[in-house]
Amino acid sequence: MDTLLFDSSDLEVTEDFLSRSYARMRIGNGTPGSSRARIRRDALPGVTVDELDLDMSYSVTPLGKICLCLVHEGTIRDHTFSDVEDAFGPGDMVSFAPPELPYQGRICGARYNITMLDPELLTRVAATDPRAEPGPVRLLGHRPTSAAAAGHLQRTIIHVRDHVLADPAVAAEPLIVSTAAQHLAASVLAAFPNTAFTEPTGTDRHDSHSGTLRRAVDHIEDHAHEPLTVAEIAAAAHVTVRALQYAFRRHMDTTPLAHLRRVRLARAHAELRDADPGTGVTVTSVAARWGFYHPGRFATLYRDTYGRPPHHTLTGR
Repeated sequence: MDTLLFDSSDLEVTEDFLSRSYARMRIGNGTPGSSRARIRRDALPGVTVDELDLDMSYSVTPLGKICLCLVHEGTIRDHTFSDVEDAFGPGDMVSFAPPELPYQGRICGARYNITMLDPELLTRVAATDPRAEPGPVRLLGHRPTSAAAAGHLQRTIIHVRDHVLADPAVAAEPLIVSTAAQHLAASVLAAFPNTAFTEPTGTDRHDSHSGTLRRAVDHIEDHAHEPLTVAEIAAAAHVTVRALQYAFRRHMDTTPLAHLRRVRLARAHAELRDADPGTGVTVTSVAARWGFYHPGRFATLYRDTYGRPPHHTLTGR
């Protein structure tokens, strides 16, 4: 086991350390006057568990690893990757971003845990389950499928930190280390929707009827202006995540989140169409209100869907 400690109030030094320890990144001051960074890292083969106390903004290149975040205190705000934006507070357990994507956000006086593991570890563990699909495993969402699943994963991380990494004698035992890493990977697979276990069971197939789809679509329509996860939509439809995904694939040849994005795009289109540009309304503000935080990507998606740029709709051209 390897242990690493870092404590600095120099933003440039901290940026260099984080770039060497995680991935190339740019950071900035979070709360004015606060730039103290404290980090402790304990590492096992294929797994690192870090405890951090930071206040800063960040823009990170792809990590190439599964990166889990468990917030103890404070908040992480404006965390974005791809078309996702979220905020995390005490008790939240999330996956920061897919291994191949960059991400950015702001850490506001937060003390939190970062657990990173090689994606190959998920694939190896999934291969031992006869239900699993062959091939590399990817996570399909950044939040766990349920509070119970998140709680189990949190307890697994704390167990690895406090009962394996905290005891050098235990951490020196290869079988314990291997078992701990595999248990952690299995807990990640149990907590997050993923490509290894996406095929529905018989019950899921039975539940994926048009009534399920109607309840899910109604919930999306009613709550499109709110943060929504696949797990929340499934709960509203009274089915499992797999049944929900199968219902959308079976009846609409799409996914719940793709449909949600389509609904939000339609709401943005309607708002642009009805807006008076003389009141100061902008394409960027409307897009952001409906969850599209990358103006260029929003413009491309809008043009592909409606055949003209969004600013033409706003100005009535």
